[in-house]
Amino acid sequence: MNLRNNPDRILDHIDRERSRDDDGRDNFTRDATAKELDTEVPDSDATPGERTRRLFRLVERAYTATASGPDIRRLAQRFQTIGDISNHHARGDVSVTVSYLDHARPDDVGLSPFEILPTEIDEIKKVTKSTRPDANALRLLRENLRSGVMGAYQKMEPRLRDAVRERADLGHVSVQITMDLRPTG
Repeated sequence: MNLRNNPDRILDHIDRERSRDDDGRDNFTRDATAKELDTEVPDSDATPGERTRRLFRLVERAYTATASGPDIRRLAQRFQTIGDISNHHARGDVSVTVSYLDHARPDDVGLSPFEILPTEIDEIKKVTKSTRPDANALRLLRENLRSGVMGAYQKMEPRLRDAVRERADLGHVSVQITMDLRPTG
């Protein structure tokens, strides 16, 4: 028997091909995340406004890394017609975590929930003029990520101002942004 007529060999070949495509990654990833580190310490005479803008720029860099990373594309692929989120309805959270690595201050965390409805996918189809569910979902996920990051940042802005007053930001600072997506049943 050769590869053509041996079903076991055909299935083994398909499994090997899938494992090469997966690169050892989990197909059921439900979050997209990126972490940015700022090691450039601001001057000691920097104003509180300049130091707050430094934190905001770091949040912007982490947002850009999350929105352009491969993880968010994997989330968008879950919106296929036959798949995890077949009815195009999902809920999720966007979290922003600011860590002060050279200070004893605890991390500041902001969380913003979102929901994706089937009508939103239909509206995006009209705008993009595309029927590809992953392309439309990617655009919708990026819009929800942007609004979620801004909502979470606004919630944690008073705590960030306190951190600037405590001079916790005068060292290395890292920002991690995570978008978690859960299908609704």
